[in-house]
Amino acid sequence: MPKRSKSSARWLREHVTDEYVKRAQKEGWRSRAVYKLEEIQKADRILKPGSIVVDLGAAPGAWSQYAAREVGEKGEVIAVDLLPMDGMGGVHFILGDFREQPVLDEILARIAGRPVDLVMSDMAPNLSGLDVVDQPRAMYLTELALDFSRQVLKPGGTLLAKVFQGSGFQELVRATREAFDDVRLRKPRASRARSAEMYLLAKGFRL
Repeated sequence: MPKRSKSSARWLREHVTDEYVKRAQKEGWRSRAVYKLEEIQKADRILKPGSIVVDLGAAPGAWSQYAAREVGEKGEVIAVDLLPMDGMGGVHFILGDFREQPVLDEILARIAGRPVDLVMSDMAPNLSGLDVVDQPRAMYLTELALDFSRQVLKPGGTLLAKVFQGSGFQELVRATREAFDDVRLRKPRASRARSAEMYLLAKGFRL
């Protein structure tokens, strides 16, 4: 059996003892990531009954699961991921890469011209451990989420996207401020302290 790297062994130890992992299992959520969204929701009220939400990089589905509960029967969550995801009520799942035109067309067909209230992205690249490789990949995913939100959000809509501090971070924040009235950064308690991840919260989309 191959020996685990120090970083993967540390991750496994943290995962097994993580209070948010235990809570998610006990409360029936699909992953600990739900508590990041929950904290942002309690502070900023980005999910509202009847909202149309697009969740990019949705699998295994904790954010979609939480969002579906918040938007209720009159709302809808459109979840997109390269990985398969088990179905759930109030969520329409699209399997594929939204950078590819057929997948984007499928998303747009599902939206069907309706005003999208919120685009969420918890996307992150597979990490190599090398900042010079990982940071550009991470920034690219956030830039994609920003570009997509410009295509589908209604005036006044909201973007919530994972972002990593590092090269290109300030430029991305500036680009977001060009398209939204109010741009803030959030570091939820469920986000591991040693992680460079933060969440870019942009409200008041301007066409």
